[in-house]
Amino acid sequence: MRHLVAGSKLGKQPAHRRAVLRNLVTNVIERERITTTIARARAARPLVEKMITLGKRDTLHARRQAAAFLQTKDATKKLFGEIAPRFSDRPGGYTRIV
Repeated sequence: MRHLVAGSKLGKQPAHRRAVLRNLVTNVIERERITTTIARARAARPLVEKMITLGKRDTLHARRQAAAFLQTKDATKKLFGEIAPRFSDRPGGYTRIV
């Protein structure tokens, strides 16, 4: 049975894992393409999807939530200014792991 199996631990302590994932998500939004391991990509994918969904809402609350998670102001501006409008008609599935 798979009870209480949430996500990959990536071999890190919780605070370090959260920092790594925040950095990955910020880099994906800033550069739009990154090279990383499969495990890290699979762990970061839902977070990137949630950030783009926040960008599509474009409310003050959504901007503050995104700014609290992303590392830089430039990433927040790019998310709401360039990336979210690009996916405005898509209901999900914004990222792809190659």
